[in-house]
Amino acid sequence: MICIERLEDLRRQVADWRRTGERILFVPTMGNLHEGHLKLVREAKGYRGRRVVSIFVNPMQFGAGEDLASYPRTLTADRALLEGLGNDLLFIPAEETIYPGGQAGHTEVRVPDLSEDLCGTYRPGHFTGVATVVCKLFNMVRPDVAFFGEKDFQQLMVIRRMVADLAMPVEIIGVATEREPSGLAMSSRNQYMNEAERRLAPRLYQELQALAEALGRGDDDYPALELMAKLRLDEAGFRPDYVSIRRAEDLCLPVRGEPHLVVLAAARLGKTRLIDNLRVERGGPGIATPAATF
Repeated sequence: MICIERLEDLRRQVADWRRTGERILFVPTMGNLHEGHLKLVREAKGYRGRRVVSIFVNPMQFGAGEDLASYPRTLTADRALLEGLGNDLLFIPAEETIYPGGQAGHTEVRVPDLSEDLCGTYRPGHFTGVATVVCKLFNMVRPDVAFFGEKDFQQLMVIRRMVADLAMPVEIIGVATEREPSGLAMSSRNQYMNEAERRLAPRLYQELQALAEALGRGDDDYPALELMAKLRLDEAGFRPDYVSIRRAEDLCLPVRGEPHLVVLAAARLGKTRLIDNLRVERGGPGIATPAATF
């Protein structure tokens, strides 16, 4: 596996591959890789081309008081995992490469409306930081296809919208959430939880499943369903930010009988903020199933 830190070296290598007709397949990450990240790299293997993974802990997407300083950095272990998967190139840019003049006054990419809702309400500026760094990485790597996990469903939608609005020639592939045997969505932040919190954490996904079952029974009282789920999470020991039923294609509020839904939740457990979602396809009265990756 080629490891590159300098932008000039990255562009030279990508240009060499393109001259031989190779496509570029890209997985952007913040490192501390787990099976969820590795699933993205494996998914990319099913496409013809060269796989490029980036590791960059992006300061612009962390708010005041968030875990930028303590965010786990495990570059040696990450490199070994990627080498084991036969990844072609690892791009490890320095902060000066991404933000050569510093963050202050740097051009930002903002996806309006979608970025201010749900997690955007509780993490102001977060999705502007995400969109800005992904846009920059796309300009640096110039991928044909990029892969993102559906666990961060709102992030995936923000990136899809950015790519569409800015006419970027990148195909975005959403990859289904990788889960622990308990159902807990895999995340780098799961390691912040203590043993008792780890035992309780799967309850978040269980609540999403319960909502999907209620929707399958034909219950369209979305506000009541959301409120009851929040109350149950609160009683269990979570501090829920939101539980929300949305239209899957654009995260707008659904009308009654909407067939394509996604149930999203964010809740704090101890010092860890957990997010998860479950997409639901309603094929008819009394039928609701988890949706396939779209």
